[in-house]
Amino acid sequence: MVESSGIGPLGGLGAVFLASFLAATVVPFSSEAVLFGFLALKPGLEATAVAVATVGNTLGGMTTYTLGRLVPARTRDRLDPRALRWLERYGPLATAVAFLPVVGDAIALGAGWLRLNWLAVLVAMTIGRLARYLVVAAL
Repeated sequence: MVESSGIGPLGGLGAVFLASFLAATVVPFSSEAVLFGFLALKPGLEATAVAVATVGNTLGGMTTYTLGRLVPARTRDRLDPRALRWLERYGPLATAVAFLPVVGDAIALGAGWLRLNWLAVLVAMTIGRLARYLVVAAL
């Protein structure tokens, strides 16, 4: 059992999860800062915190992907044709960088709108987000 620090139900891991989830949706939020702060307070929990952040952020990204699937097909003329060509060219692999600020939400939303294979998107998103959080934890 994780010792509680008064920062949430699991000693801050709940906050790491929530911040990571929200940051992957349309809510502008820095999950990296929350993870970095948690690791400063709880050294030794790097693997657990990175796993929690990765799961939360991936679930948030897949939520945005799912919202993209709900956008009607007739909206194609309103979307940036360069971005669509890029997503169509790289397919699910493009979602490995869907954690990037500003463009990340659009990548996840566009992947859903294009109905890219959800399992391939899930794998690519997870790998990209895990790599990012590993870098944060290494700092």
